[in-house]
Amino acid sequence: MLIQVICTHLKDYLTCWFCCLFLSSASDPDADRRQFSRSSIPGPLQGDGQDVASILQLVQNLMHEDEEEDKPSHRRMQNVGEQGHMALLGHSLAAYISVLDRERLRKLITRIASDTTLWLCRLFRWYESGSAYYHEDDREGLLKVCRLVLNTRYEDYSTEGYTVLNSRQPVIYQSATCRPGLGQHLCSQLGLPLSSLCTVPCNTMFGSQHQMDIALLDKLIREDVETGKLPLLLIANAGTPGAGHTDKLGRLKELCEQYGMWLHIEGVNLATLALWEVSSPVMAATRSDSMTLTLGPWLGLPAVPAVTLYRHEDPALSLAAGLTSSQPVEKLRALPLWLSLQYLGQDGIVEKIRHAVELSQQLLEKLKTLASIKTSVESSGGSVEGYFAGEREVLDSLNRWLCERLAQLVPASGVDIVELEDEGTCVRFTPLMTAAALGTQRCDVDLLVERLIELVPVLNCTLRLRLDFREEVYRHSALSYIEDLNWPGLGAVRKLEVEKINSELLVKLGELDADLIFSTGLEFGPEKDCIFIGMATEDLDVAELVDTIAALGRDIEENGRLLENMTEVVRKGIQEAELQLQKDNQDKLMEEGVLRQIPLVGSVLNWFSPFQSTVKGRTFNLAAGSLDSTEPTYSMKAQTGGLASPETPTSSAKRLPGQRLFRREGAGGSDSHSETSSVGQAEDFSRERFPQPTPPSPVPDEAVSVVPESPETPQVPAEPEPTQENGEVGTQEEERQPDGQDAPVEETGR
Repeated sequence: MLIQVICTHLKDYLTCWFCCLFLSSASDPDADRRQFSRSSIPGPLQGDGQDVASILQLVQNLMHEDEEEDKPSHRRMQNVGEQGHMALLGHSLAAYISVLDRERLRKLITRIASDTTLWLCRLFRWYESGSAYYHEDDREGLLKVCRLVLNTRYEDYSTEGYTVLNSRQPVIYQSATCRPGLGQHLCSQLGLPLSSLCTVPCNTMFGSQHQMDIALLDKLIREDVETGKLPLLLIANAGTPGAGHTDKLGRLKELCEQYGMWLHIEGVNLATLALWEVSSPVMAATRSDSMTLTLGPWLGLPAVPAVTLYRHEDPALSLAAGLTSSQPVEKLRALPLWLSLQYLGQDGIVEKIRHAVELSQQLLEKLKTLASIKTSVESSGGSVEGYFAGEREVLDSLNRWLCERLAQLVPASGVDIVELEDEGTCVRFTPLMTAAALGTQRCDVDLLVERLIELVPVLNCTLRLRLDFREEVYRHSALSYIEDLNWPGLGAVRKLEVEKINSELLVKLGELDADLIFSTGLEFGPEKDCIFIGMATEDLDVAELVDTIAALGRDIEENGRLLENMTEVVRKGIQEAELQLQKDNQDKLMEEGVLRQIPLVGSVLNWFSPFQSTVKGRTFNLAAGSLDSTEPTYSMKAQTGGLASPETPTSSAKRLPGQRLFRREGAGGSDSHSETSSVGQAEDFSRERFPQPTPPSPVPDEAVSVVPESPETPQVPAEPEPTQENGEVGTQEEERQPDGQDAPVEETGR
């Protein structure tokens, strides 16, 4: 409801919107956004009202409130140039013009409507008694045309209504490649049953597979006539929504004249009628009874209405069908087009359409050199559909991935996904619908081809290695291969019987230094708790990859079992420790006697006669799960032995910098290192494992590592003693002994 209110009332302030919007955002956008930030839940209307600047600031915040929360993604934004500003200005001017007096308003809208209709009829070769209907919904023009044909073929339709249709049921024919839901929308709006809609299949043996089968259409019409039905209207395509193919319009026009049917044409290829050279299949569209033009995408004009050109000589029937209106304000819909067409001029309009057609032809010529890419396009068409050749079940997901990557790498290309009945998922490039809005240039097409050449080998390698990956997974009994045809990558794998391991395994794989992408798969995919591997390259070692996954899963499983065993060991150790503590307390009580337990008496007795307890401390060894005495901990020999022991290396080999996992030997790139670099890495690693001593000293290792030099001890130049580095306070005296004898050490400061 909020969006509807904004779209309705924003037209009055459209001319000043841009000034206020950009000035307010330049001052302090963060503070204003915090000030005007609101919840998505609609609130009450304020009683005192707000000024224009506050309302426009609110609109800006509503437009950008999700940008901070959303993840960065490729967003194609339409380039609103000067011609776009003219189109937007037309909406605000229409609101101002509507307040003029009735006579001036009538003259102005008559001039605007007549000029726009004349220009469009000449541009698109609609010369004979053409009329125009301007509408926001691109299906609205066809709907009004159907009402016109009903009023024409059924004389009492305006007075009797649907009852006159019982005598002869009307039938509307459409191609199987028409826009989805178009025929159902017409039947629901006209009050006709779905039996009045006939979908004509495309060619199966001769001609294009995206063109209407004319022989089958003729047969269907004859069958309907024989059963007492009335063929009413035929919807043909000059550029199908999916593949951009054009029906045989000349032959269809002859068939419509034979059975007295109305021929309506729509499609993106109608834009080429404005060019000097037009192909004969598209030129036949000028003989039709009506056609719908979507000038907004073709010329890059935002918020301009679609136009339906039609031929009819009875104004009363046109008024009854809603193609003309007695309300002057409704005729102001043509004002944005009237302004934009004057700004562009005929040469500018033709140049935009010609540029889009040249982009399509440029891409088509470059794609012919790629053997792995198949195209579905006509020589006169304005769109190119390409798809990666191979098995359809697997390649639909790869083609979707290809389109997403191309849209991210070359956003100005405007490529998108289209689903075709025979080809499956394809990547569609339709510059007639996107080039004017996105500003697509020839360099963008060259960049698109370059990125396509880079991605095709990845697709080839992934498709070839999918089978190898499946076979390698089958060789490991602990792993299960998951067949998911919608996943664009090597495939999916799952650790058997243990679900928690898969999530931990995914984390471990993500920490590896590899070029592969590991994820949980599609957000709404059927398979859960799996590990999905992304696209692969030529030098991928599939066997090493699967072995690593199995080894990591096995380690995680063993660690889990060790943890479970450790829990039981700790529990038993705690119970044993409690029993030992109770026993030690009882022994201590027996040794000290009862008198020492009395608070005052015990203190006096301990003062005159200190007690030496024979109870030793206890320590709990988690690794062994046993109780040990603390006596070795306090012995000097145990301390020196523990500190002097070298650190156990955790790995016998260290991967060189830049070297990736799962690469086959001999693969080029960042994995190749010089011999000098390898030696340097080995030396550094050896230093880390076994540190070298600083200046040599005749003092034994135990004395050097444990016994610091006392400040009062005189220095011996020939035999320097190591100093205390951490500033600890302590003194130790040392009496030197002959070689081979231990030096007794008296610890006084530790």
